[in-house]
Amino acid sequence: MVNYLIRRVGYALIMLVLVSFVSFVVMELPPGDYLTQKLEQLRARGDRSAENRIEEYRVRYGLDKPFMVRYIGWITKFVQGDFGESFEYERPVRELLGERLTMTVILALATLIVTWVIAIPLGVYSAVNQYSLGDQIITVISFIGLGMPGFLLALIILYFAIVFLNKEVVGLFSREYINAPWSWGRVVDLLNHLWVPAIISAVTGTGGLVRIMRGNLLDTLGQPFVEAARARGLKNRTVIWKHAVRVAINPLVVILGSEAFPSIVTGNALVSIVLNLPTIGPLFVDSLRKLDMYMAGTCIVFFTFMLLIGNLMADLMLAWVDPRIRLE
Repeated sequence: MVNYLIRRVGYALIMLVLVSFVSFVVMELPPGDYLTQKLEQLRARGDRSAENRIEEYRVRYGLDKPFMVRYIGWITKFVQGDFGESFEYERPVRELLGERLTMTVILALATLIVTWVIAIPLGVYSAVNQYSLGDQIITVISFIGLGMPGFLLALIILYFAIVFLNKEVVGLFSREYINAPWSWGRVVDLLNHLWVPAIISAVTGTGGLVRIMRGNLLDTLGQPFVEAARARGLKNRTVIWKHAVRVAINPLVVILGSEAFPSIVTGNALVSIVLNLPTIGPLFVDSLRKLDMYMAGTCIVFFTFMLLIGNLMADLMLAWVDPRIRLE
């Protein structure tokens, strides 16, 4: 197991270096850079000293240096915890990401809890009661969730909340609590706004998990070890939850590692933009649109890091959940 962990960590480090380099190459592909767009904005405002100011910015951010020099300098500082400076905000990238990381984690954990608490019981019920009325209803709802884009559902809920409930649900806090210190009132206000992204995740996120859980459990219920457990006189509930579900849940654990961990950093960017949520996703999309390369490169490396960590955690969880994998 130790050799396996060392090998996986080594592969992860190589992958992070490759992803960071490719992300910088991709950012260099469009013509011009961030300062080119900045120059056009200053010219449009009639700023005659725009060229001199842009040249100062170019020297300040090191954009007058070759690509490899800038990349090596950035990746060297990245290892030391300095992720560079954002062109758009003229602030360190670490500060900007740190301000939004807490809300991103809270939103992602709330999404995971709602999704998994709903998806697993519904998937088990749908498999145990195959072709029943409840199974048909759950199937229809699952397909609606699979086909409904998250941002479209966010717009529908936003319209319903404002028009019919006369309630402002944009953002995660009311105006008086946006920059306020943490208190019991701020926590309650957060919970009052958190239900909108939770509903969106419950509809769009559980559909696929319910279908996967249903299909795997149906296959598992026909396995010999399940029949042997029933032949021993165990209760049907014990056979399902202690034996069958424990094996059928394996693909969901893999999905948890490959999708849930990256979502802690990214969140749902489109939904966050529609609902004006202070998460990292909109910051990343805006950095790509404005060619803010240090911000975009840092976000891509973080997304890859969380994906690799999630896959490693999924492998360890599978070994803990399924004795066959652990013994092998």
